[in-house]
Amino acid sequence: MRLNIKFLFLPLLIAFTAPVFSKNFDDKKKEKANSAPRILNIVNFIRQSEPRDEAITETVLLETTHLEMQLLAKYKLPGTWLIQYDALINPRYQKMLKEEIGADSEVGAWWEITQPHVEAAGLKWRGRYSWDWHANVGFATGYSPEEREKLVDVYMAKFKSIFGKYPTAVGSWFIDSHSLAYMYDKYHIVASSNCKDQIGTDGYTLWGGYWNQAYYPSRLNAYMPAQTTAGQIGVPIFRMLGSDSIYQYDSGLGDGSSGVESLEPVYPRSGANRKWVEWFLKSMAEEPCLSFGYTQAGQENSFTWANIKKAFEMQIPIIDSLKNAGKINVETLSESGRWFKNKFPLTPATAVTSLADYREEGNKTVWYDSRFYRANLLWQGEKFRFRDIHLFDEKFESTYLRKAGTSTQCIYKTLPILDGYSWSTKTNLAGLRIVKIGADGKAVEIPCGNPVVTEKAANVLQVVCTAPSGEKFQIVFYEDRFEVDCDTKNKNFKWALEFKSAPGIELPFKMISANLIQATSNNNFAYSIVAKTGSFKKGASSDSYVFRIQPINNQLVINCNNKER
Repeated sequence: MRLNIKFLFLPLLIAFTAPVFSKNFDDKKKEKANSAPRILNIVNFIRQSEPRDEAITETVLLETTHLEMQLLAKYKLPGTWLIQYDALINPRYQKMLKEEIGADSEVGAWWEITQPHVEAAGLKWRGRYSWDWHANVGFATGYSPEEREKLVDVYMAKFKSIFGKYPTAVGSWFIDSHSLAYMYDKYHIVASSNCKDQIGTDGYTLWGGYWNQAYYPSRLNAYMPAQTTAGQIGVPIFRMLGSDSIYQYDSGLGDGSSGVESLEPVYPRSGANRKWVEWFLKSMAEEPCLSFGYTQAGQENSFTWANIKKAFEMQIPIIDSLKNAGKINVETLSESGRWFKNKFPLTPATAVTSLADYREEGNKTVWYDSRFYRANLLWQGEKFRFRDIHLFDEKFESTYLRKAGTSTQCIYKTLPILDGYSWSTKTNLAGLRIVKIGADGKAVEIPCGNPVVTEKAANVLQVVCTAPSGEKFQIVFYEDRFEVDCDTKNKNFKWALEFKSAPGIELPFKMISANLIQATSNNNFAYSIVAKTGSFKKGASSDSYVFRIQPINNQLVINCNNKER
């Protein structure tokens, strides 16, 4: 991924009314699944210095960027080149960006803060080096809102003096809402990007957000999707790095920080693995996604050409062939931002689906995102569980909104109802599972495999899976709720969704009643889910479960819009 140089040297649903459904997808459903655009941005960002390794000189960084440009030019692919301030003021980079990138490419801003940038804004540099990756120095969250505006103004003025216009794309591993709103309101940027979900990697935690794709952020919290036009910043944030939909989530579970399973060409198990790359891009291009499919390729120059050459030269022809086959659109980040803004007044519902497993271990997953919540389903062979549910609320204010962060780390989170990473151990995986309830009240997990995924409407995703005894479970995701139904001929069949976490985990739930679960975040923000159909049952101290969601007439409806409390 990015800041931790040690990585350079790693070794490496069908509806029940559709009985004519056959094998995988019928032709009509295939056509529908593929009708949404599949968008890929190639984003390479540019650093002037790399203080963590003396061998990575300015010349090495410059040459890496030059060779990345040559590779894209060879295939006539558009790219987005995001540049830090210290590299922006370097005449060698200016010349390269003016003369070597194609007319269909763009130059934008990479929002890591450097010593020349801070000093140009009339501020005092507090870093250990001219570029310091610690969150309280190298990112805008480490500066007061007033200082952030000065940093934006001086960058924009310098960029315009060099390129004759302001940048329209600004990326960063994380960026605060004050800076982003200021860039949008004053300088009219059209697209931004931030890091994929991770915990602790390089000291940065972004967890529970809109999984992949893109969203409009809250004006109070750039990591939190907004629910209203009044509450949102009108620039979409695209999630970076091409995150493995099956394996990234649990990578590093139990070790204290996330591993990396991404499209970045430096990583041997994923972006440098042809089998993984072909699987990942095929899933992005062909599986159900609702509004649009998205991923981002590319690599920062800090990893050097020697470490990315082989994999990048493997990836780019694959991307080019998918583009030429009409399966994906390769475009700049700004083009994607303008398309998003013209198409969606509010954050759309999207999905990320992987019903094949490149490791051939029988794992499958479905992610559903809307402006109200995200949810993840995971199959491990015939075993099935909800792995993740996080709520979104535009009123949830970031700790960095009004003051500078003082920690060398940075934490952005949303509102967990189910956190299958943080609430698990390696041997005890948290999840919401389908269980059969016996006459004695005891539960047995129901295997539920062979999922079929159908796009029912622009914002509605249906998943159907079947138990060995013949019961069919239909899970339908809507923007503000999800529904679970069971089709069974056995009148005595009793089932529920049962939530368990690893022992000893501190959970956020403050109250579990028949129709309401109330929770509180670490900074005392209240949130909840409501059983519109069905009921919650709290586990007793002697029970192994935290709660069950019990159906009425074989149906559950769970409201996730955090309005009804």
